[in-house]
Amino acid sequence: MFHWSFDNEGSASWSMVREMATNGELTAKELEVVAMNHEYDVTAGYTFSFPVISHRAKSSASLTAKSGLSQEQADEIWEKHFDELEILNYLVDLKISTLPHFSQNKSLTKRQREVLEWIGDGKTKQDTAIILGLTPATVEKHLRLARENLNVDTTAQAVLKASFLNQMFLIENLSNRKKAK
Repeated sequence: MFHWSFDNEGSASWSMVREMATNGELTAKELEVVAMNHEYDVTAGYTFSFPVISHRAKSSASLTAKSGLSQEQADEIWEKHFDELEILNYLVDLKISTLPHFSQNKSLTKRQREVLEWIGDGKTKQDTAIILGLTPATVEKHLRLARENLNVDTTAQAVLKASFLNQMFLIENLSNRKKAK
C-alpha cells in the first residue's frame, strides 16, 4: 500500500495486497512485511493517498481495522462511512502538514524566528531593530544565525525555508495556556 500511495490519490482497500500476494506480484521484502503485519494481527484496513500540493512532499495515511475484523467487514464500514472517513483523513493530513518541522540542525530560536517573521513581512533590518528594541547589528546577528541553522546562504532563502518548515508565525506557549474551566 505504501508503493500504491506514491502513484495514486484516493483510497484503496488492503484487499489489494492479498490479490498482489496471490498473483506473485510482491517482492520477498514486501512478503516479509505482510507476514510481520499478520503476526501483529494487522490484516485489514484502508490506505488513503492525498493529492500532491508540492512535488517535494507526498502524504498518505493507513487506517487499520480493529483486531478480528476481516477485510470484507472493513470494506462494509468504509462503504457505509466513506464521506465521513474521507473528510476526517483530509483534516488530519491538513493539520499534520501544518505542524512545525524541527530538527537539531534546523531549529530556530524564538528571536531568530521573530526577526525572520518581520523580514518576511517586508520590514528592513532597521525597521525590525526598532520594532524589537534591538540594534541593527543584533538583528543581523540573528539573521546570520538563522541562515546557519537553516543551512542557506541568503536571508530570502532563510525566510522561504523557515516558512516551508512551518517554523514561522508560531503561536508561542500554546501548551502553557490555561485550560478553560
